[in-house]
Amino acid sequence: MISVVGHTAVDHICRVSHLPGPNASASILERTIAFGGGAANIAVGIALLGGKVSLISAVGGDFAGSAYDSRMKELDIDQRFFVASEKHTAPAFMFTGPEGDQITYFEWGASCLFETEKAPSLPFVHMATADPGFNVQVAKQAGFASFDPGQDLHRYTAEHLKVILDSIDLLIANHHEYAGMCTTLGITQKELVSRVPMAIETRGGEGAFLYEKGEENFISPVKVPCVDPTGAGDAFRAGFLTAYAAGYSSEDACRIGAVTASFVVETCGCQTGLPDWQTMVRRYEEKFGLFPSHGPGRA
Repeated sequence: MISVVGHTAVDHICRVSHLPGPNASASILERTIAFGGGAANIAVGIALLGGKVSLISAVGGDFAGSAYDSRMKELDIDQRFFVASEKHTAPAFMFTGPEGDQITYFEWGASCLFETEKAPSLPFVHMATADPGFNVQVAKQAGFASFDPGQDLHRYTAEHLKVILDSIDLLIANHHEYAGMCTTLGITQKELVSRVPMAIETRGGEGAFLYEKGEENFISPVKVPCVDPTGAGDAFRAGFLTAYAAGYSSEDACRIGAVTASFVVETCGCQTGLPDWQTMVRRYEEKFGLFPSHGPGRA
C-alpha cells in the first residue's frame, strides 16, 4: 500500500493572454474546472495504474457525495480524510501564459486541519503539498518516505526542511523548487542532493535527473503535443511511486513516471488524461523499447 499525504482540491485552470505584473491585468482565454490537489492527483494516478493507495487528506463539508468523492470510491482509493464540515474543499487557481509559465493561487479551506491533526505512522509514504509541521511528523515516523514540497515550499522554514531531509529516502521536486530549497537552506544543489539517499529533479519537457549513490542519470522526456502542463509533475510522481513500490529500479521507475506524465499534458486537467497500466506500457515501449522486469515489491 502506497500512502499519499496532502491536498485534495478543486482546480480552476486558466489559459491567459499573458502573465501580468503588479497593478496590471490579462485576459482569460479559457477556463476549466477539474478535480485536483497534488496528493489527490497522485493517488488517482496510482489507482489508475493498478496500485493500492491510501490518501491522507482534508476535505470540506461539500465533498461527501460529490462527483469527486464518487470518482475516488470507484477507483477504490482508501480515503483517510480529516473533515471540516463548516469549510469547503480547497480551491486552486492556476494561470498559464503562452510560453507555458504558470502562477498558482491556493486557498487552504479545509486543508487548515493539517495544522492541528495528528500525523499517522506509515510504512511507505509520499508527502506532497501539505502543512510543513504535519509533514515533519509524518517523515519522522515513516518507513520509506518520499517528499515533494511542491507549491507550499514558501511555508517551509530551514528547520522544517532539515528535519525532513534527515528522515526521507527520496526527494522529488522540479528545478524551481530545488532552487527555492537551496535558497532557504543556504546550500548548493549538489549539497542538497547529497543529503538524501535518492533525489529526482524534474524539468518539464526537458526531462529529469536522477541522483543516487553519487551518480547522476538523465531521464529523457517523452515528447507529445502539450495542451496544458498542469499536473504533469503529479503524474510523474504517480508513475514513479507505483513502479518503485512494485520493485522496478529507480531508473526504470523514472522512465515510467515520464511516460505517465506525457499523457497528462495532452489534455487540460491534472487527472483527465491519466493512463491505466497497459496504456502506459504501450507508450513506454514506443519510446524506450522493451518494458523492463522488476524485483520483489517494496510496499
